[in-house]
Amino acid sequence: MKLLVTGGAGFIGSNFVRRALQDQYEGLEGVEVVVLDKLTYSGNLENLAPVSDSERFTFVEGDITDDVVLDEWIPKVDAVVHFAAESHVDRSVRDASVFIETNVVGTQKLLDAALRHELPRFVHVSTDEVYGSIEEGSWSETFPLEPNSPYSASKASSDLIARSYHRTHGLNVSITRCSNNYGPYHFPEKVIPLFVTNLIDDKHVPLYGEGNNIRDWLHVDDHCRGIAMVLVGGKPGEIYNIGGGTELTNKELTQLLLDATGKDWSYVDRVQDRLGHDLRYSVDISKIQRELGYEPKVPFEQGLADVVQWYRDNRTWWEPLKERAAL
Repeated sequence: MKLLVTGGAGFIGSNFVRRALQDQYEGLEGVEVVVLDKLTYSGNLENLAPVSDSERFTFVEGDITDDVVLDEWIPKVDAVVHFAAESHVDRSVRDASVFIETNVVGTQKLLDAALRHELPRFVHVSTDEVYGSIEEGSWSETFPLEPNSPYSASKASSDLIARSYHRTHGLNVSITRCSNNYGPYHFPEKVIPLFVTNLIDDKHVPLYGEGNNIRDWLHVDDHCRGIAMVLVGGKPGEIYNIGGGTELTNKELTQLLLDATGKDWSYVDRVQDRLGHDLRYSVDISKIQRELGYEPKVPFEQGLADVVQWYRDNRTWWEPLKERAAL
């Protein structure tokens, strides 16, 4: 099998590519991978360095909205795994236009190219944020979409477009929706890598409001393994939630990161809450458990400790990124 992985130089996409080329996914042994990535601020070829010498790896710098690039590469592959997206909520609050262009138009362009070239398989990677906010219980895949940020609205739009291409054209599309990811190679504007790298450098960290917002944390290895399971065994037109099963308030997470870096609450600055900040996310993963046998395997305590150590050991990876982005 040969895959086209969009956004494969980003945090989650590169993890999927590395693990796939290391033959860690059942049913994808020996897979060839073509990464298509525009290399925006969060795309980084260093994320792919561990597999860049593989004979089964090809990198293409290009835009998912470019029909010429898509018409060249989609006929050469058996499936698309679509990670490419603008994903930082704060950036979408400041300017939503690039989110619409990449997440909505880019997905539509990919689906059109897949249809033109009769692509056998398409997996669209999305987020639990499309559901909005939930006070209690967990979202199943049939829950109405009620996104509250420009980012999540753009992802919900792309989900609906992907679903429509299955319903209208019969395209073999499956959709995944994940909870909050963490792990190595995470761009340091997101909460865990930002807090860890700041605290390592004896700098303060910003905590929104009272820190009562609740997120379910999912190790990127577990997420990507779930995506691989959907790619291999998921049903056309179906949606699969992928979660980690560890719900924490942002205040609780901050305490864990302070403990891990030997700092105290004097390093935490309370900042004005994000506009439209969702209170709680929680996904019901019983469908992917029942149909595909997925279970999260990385214990959060161990996963978080490993991530903190990774950032301690890989300063040369994250320091230049923070300097360029002025984080």
